[in-house]
Amino acid sequence: MAEFAAHLTSVADHTRPSLFEVLAQESLAATLRPALTHLLKFVAEKNPGAFGWMYRYGDEIYALLDMILQNHFLAKQSGSFPENFYSMRRVPTTGKQQSLLTRSQHCKSLLFLILIPYIKLKLDKLHARWKEAAPSSDNINRLWKIYIQVYPFIHMSWEGSFLIYQMRYLFHKSNVHSPYLHLAGLRLVYLSPDDLPQSLPQYSRPDLHLLRWQSRLGHGFRRLLGLVAIGLSQGLSVGVFFLQFLEWWYMYGDQQAHITSLPVPSPPANEIQEELKHLLPVDESKCPLCQRVRTNHATLSTSGFVFCYPCIFKYVKNHDCCPISKYPTSLDQVIKLYPPSE
Repeated sequence: MAEFAAHLTSVADHTRPSLFEVLAQESLAATLRPALTHLLKFVAEKNPGAFGWMYRYGDEIYALLDMILQNHFLAKQSGSFPENFYSMRRVPTTGKQQSLLTRSQHCKSLLFLILIPYIKLKLDKLHARWKEAAPSSDNINRLWKIYIQVYPFIHMSWEGSFLIYQMRYLFHKSNVHSPYLHLAGLRLVYLSPDDLPQSLPQYSRPDLHLLRWQSRLGHGFRRLLGLVAIGLSQGLSVGVFFLQFLEWWYMYGDQQAHITSLPVPSPPANEIQEELKHLLPVDESKCPLCQRVRTNHATLSTSGFVFCYPCIFKYVKNHDCCPISKYPTSLDQVIKLYPPSE
């Protein structure tokens, strides 16, 4: 596999990965989230009633799966999945190198691999949502104004710190390429020939007859988590390039046809309208939400139904779905209409 022994032909003293390899493993990590998001969206659109919640909580599902995967690789191979894929592992920046990470280093690695990126993602989405419309509460409205003005500078400083660390790493001014690794007290090195046997999963089968039932339960649970992590890692190792192709495919499709340049979709088929007839007003000029004559017309690209823009914006913001068809919907899929004046 590509993650083992790809660099062993180089000089033995050259244990420092290049900036290209470091950025490549970060790119691999960034590819997994959109791939899972597209998969959950596809499943949710097939059956919104049963699987719509999976798309709404996609970030939490990804964080849980990522935690299982990264915890396995950090415990067994002293590196995250992308780092191990590119034949790298984590070692302390100072002191003697150890074969495995200490408990403190392990916990710090999970913190900066899972929790901090999750919080940053939620803050980005909150900024994008509040930028579209202010919250209704007065207290939150004051907080909204401060957040909208301050967060871009926080985001710029955040991204700028990563750029500074990468530039210092490129010119050999630092041994770490990321502030995450700096705060964890770790750096990346190549896997050595001595590390390769440790990369193969080895399990000892204890005598279950000598263990109490609590110990048996704990052993079975740990082994189950290990098997899940191994299954995820093997599946990701095989399909990683396919996932990168999917990311390119969706990016290419978005560049070719942006949603705002597409025609307004046609309403659902007649049989679907019959099922949802009780949710629609008899007068087609009225909004299904407020039951009044529509103003500021807007439609949803996911279903084609037309509403008042303030009504549908508030509903999608709070529920993340179409009020009629229950299809998963985001604010980006709310399209304003400009009908000709009568």
